Amino acid sequence: MLTHEKKQEIIAKYRVHESDTGSPEVQIAILSERISSLDSHLKTHRGDHHSRRGLLKMVGKRRRLLDYLKRKDFRRYETLIAKLGLRK
Repeated sequence: MLTHEKKQEIIAKYRVHESDTGSPEVQIAILSERISSLDSHLKTHRGDHHSRRGLLKMVGKRRRLLDYLKRKDFRRYETLIAKLGLRK
């Protein structure tokens, strides 16, 4: 579960400008945090297939946002990948 305080920290760290809350960078960072917390949940609760489906949907959404950012501004994409520690 992502608390309000943790979400605000993520937004402050990845925002592009002062009032930014919805840029691809912020959305990807929030999704990455939710994915990592859900991944740890699924390690202990192996039979939770409903949450697994939600995890797969989030991973797909993050992938689409990353592809969009890669198309629009490759330098921002590379910076974000490095900050988040994602593979590509």
